[in-house]
Amino acid sequence: MTHDVAALAVELTDMAAADHRTAIRANSDDPAEQLEWRRLTARHGDRLGAIMDECGWPTAELVGEEAARAAWMIAQHADRQLDVQRRALQLMQKAVSAGSASPRELAFLRDRTLVNEGRKQVYGTQIAGVKDGSPIPWPCEEPERMDVLRAEVGIEPFDEYVAKFAMA
Repeated sequence: MTHDVAALAVELTDMAAADHRTAIRANSDDPAEQLEWRRLTARHGDRLGAIMDECGWPTAELVGEEAARAAWMIAQHADRQLDVQRRALQLMQKAVSAGSASPRELAFLRDRTLVNEGRKQVYGTQIAGVKDGSPIPWPCEEPERMDVLRAEVGIEPFDEYVAKFAMA
């Protein structure tokens, strides 16, 4: 591992840690906290864009498991930077095809990007809201096939998935 790759791994994991610390602010009632979250995710999205320019998708082989997961999370949260999400999706798809990225993570990123484009999601990973105590997903292309598609990429059935949210 060259020094640059090691530094990149540290940078990605530091960005994910900052993201994790401030994520609660995304849905805050305080506009200043919401703005702080937006600024952070925008800064991270910009940096991920530059990283993808330099070295493509940061796979686990390149930066290690933790940093690769961090890159995926940064892409997930680049909601106001569709260009970054679309590019991450494209590069991650190639990495999954080559066996060097997670099909499960790719499925989450695909759904997130589709929802951000105003389109129907595939796997039902993105929750629109809660109605009568039950999480409701954003509309899906094939709701009747959702659990089959989820199983193909290693995501638990929708009912098990939303049970986690219902507890929160």
